[in-house]
Amino acid sequence: MSRSLSSWANRAAESLFAVLFPADCRICAAPLTGISRLPVCAECLNQILPVQGHLCSVCGERLLSLHAVPALGGQVLCPFCSRVEQHFAKAVAYGSYEGGLRELIHLLKYGGVRPAANVLGSMLAEAISMRGTGFGSGTVVVIPVPLHSSRLRERGFNHAGLIARAAVKELNAEGCNGLVEMVLSERLLERRRPTESQTGLTIQQRRENMRGAFAVRRAQEVNGREVLLVDDVYTTGATASECARVLRRAGATKVWVATVARTLKLASQYAAAEDGAAEHEMKPVA
Repeated sequence: MSRSLSSWANRAAESLFAVLFPADCRICAAPLTGISRLPVCAECLNQILPVQGHLCSVCGERLLSLHAVPALGGQVLCPFCSRVEQHFAKAVAYGSYEGGLRELIHLLKYGGVRPAANVLGSMLAEAISMRGTGFGSGTVVVIPVPLHSSRLRERGFNHAGLIARAAVKELNAEGCNGLVEMVLSERLLERRRPTESQTGLTIQQRRENMRGAFAVRRAQEVNGREVLLVDDVYTTGATASECARVLRRAGATKVWVATVARTLKLASQYAAAEDGAAEHEMKPVA
């Protein structure tokens, strides 16, 4: 088939699709003319950009120079990470949890639009490659944050697992900067009890809400190995911190955290909100 005939056939197919299956972009409501399993227009996807600016070397919070705290190894920490010992080595995220990225995550998480996981997984893979995690050379166990069994039955899938699967496929195909292999293990970590909604809770209340909620099923599979914990959104880090804590107790040498999005705050507001929660977990800054 000639190129012109093929192009004509594609346009005809897209026109027929638009007539028989009319749809609008689920983010901006503009009519979709292309054939795609993901009901989001290219313009909306192109407007989802990586986080810019100076970020905390540990949790990825946005920093203002006035509140940055220098530490060993050239690291720069946010006010919270300068006072509180995190259980993970570093957390990276692709973008800010707002606008189109937030809507895309909601399409997967609450709308059941599974093709969104491939796009989100690609963003996650880019964040890991772009921001760097310091992986050693060897196998890294990739573990998505699990849902409780009751929530899993209700939703029918674990969104973090779908995102992780897409990201691992892309990273392994690219070689991930010399990393030997990333191995996905979706059932190695379990959520032992349902947890209350974190909305409206302080960071200390969030941590207490998550305390004891997770357990490692087969410690021998993480003992002596690096772990990459994957989730959709990093808000205060309470979930990531608790998961990392139990993984470290099971023998993981390091736990890295990667999320598609992160809730970003101005450093001055962040410092004021976190001071009270950090009082009893002080650590020295080198």
